[in-house]
Amino acid sequence: MQGVVAHGAVGRRGAPGDRACKQVARPVASRPPMDGRDGPITLHTLTDGGQTAEAVAAHLIAFLGTAHTSLDIALYDVRLPGAVGDAVAGTVRSAAGRGVAVRIAYNVDGARRVPFPPPPRTRPDILAQLGVPLRGIGGEPDLMHHKYVVRDGTGVWTGSTNWTLDSWTREENVIVTVDSAAVAAAYARDFDDLWSRGRVEGSGERDAVAVSVGGTATVAPWFCPGRGEALAHRIAAVIGRARRRVRIASPVLTSGPVLGTLAEVCAERRVDVAGVCDWTQVLQVFDQWGANPASSWKAPLLAQVLEGAAFHGKRSTPYAPGTVHDYMHAKVTVADDVTFVGSFNLSRSGELNAENVLEIDDPGVAQHMADYIDAVRARYDDVTPPVAPSAVTGPPGASAPPRRA
Repeated sequence: MQGVVAHGAVGRRGAPGDRACKQVARPVASRPPMDGRDGPITLHTLTDGGQTAEAVAAHLIAFLGTAHTSLDIALYDVRLPGAVGDAVAGTVRSAAGRGVAVRIAYNVDGARRVPFPPPPRTRPDILAQLGVPLRGIGGEPDLMHHKYVVRDGTGVWTGSTNWTLDSWTREENVIVTVDSAAVAAAYARDFDDLWSRGRVEGSGERDAVAVSVGGTATVAPWFCPGRGEALAHRIAAVIGRARRRVRIASPVLTSGPVLGTLAEVCAERRVDVAGVCDWTQVLQVFDQWGANPASSWKAPLLAQVLEGAAFHGKRSTPYAPGTVHDYMHAKVTVADDVTFVGSFNLSRSGELNAENVLEIDDPGVAQHMADYIDAVRARYDDVTPPVAPSAVTGPPGASAPPRRA
């Protein structure tokens, strides 16, 4: 997991002379990595082919291996065959063997209505071999989509990466670790809530409370579905007040508040906006909307954002059983010096899943994440929406977006 390296040149949308929201500085070819730095917040960025599974496993093992009292692990998708999985499993067993209280919560999927995220490949029978308490969390109709660990009530591992070989080697992802008892306490409450309920519904109901971390950063943990709508509006509000830059990495972009604000920001041409998505999944979204009149109002709005901002897209392999999972899977929004990072897609479905996001107000974190997004964006092509953009900002005759998209 090295510093981000940009491959390829920035496309036409980033060329000098484009309108304001398309002016994108050339990504830094390389920068001193934050990976492994001393401090209360660390960032590890993954790219397609940019690191080995062994390297990611070593980072995870180092985090798990220092546990003294407890490890609470919430995972959407975990399947690590071979030596890598043996090493991670050995670390979990070793922790339990020395008296660490280990609990693992995992998603139990029901009948799926959307093609993304892809169904998890977790096998409870394999998890049971760890010999630690397990709890399946009912994910119907909405997913238990977390990827976090709470260690000893003082540290948190979170971000967008599942615990699979493809996630660690073929996808863009971000891992964040935070050393903060206050942040860990928020995650511990969320985990206890999920563990006691055994289902997604009703979890994540606590308000996000900002705390100081390391004396320089302010961090607010957000949880869905309880605060899903509030989180979407918060991200939109921070984007709306940006004056220097907005950077977005999200597999899809279907959140009504975020779409509306991005369309306004680009129309006013007041700020540098750029982003990267998973184009295969975005095209699936357009297809879904075309068959769903309740959500079709979003299609021209998304087209307006993709055209107005400097969005590029990864042409990932369409999901099918047995295919590689090589998605653009990072979930990061940067607006000036504020970063939102976690498991949350900028989607309506994300608001209803069990998700978590860290809102981090710190210039260094924001710069690192903005550079990462620019570098990932530079690897992939410009996108052309399959529908014409328009100034539509909401469904005719409605004051709020429909319940789900």
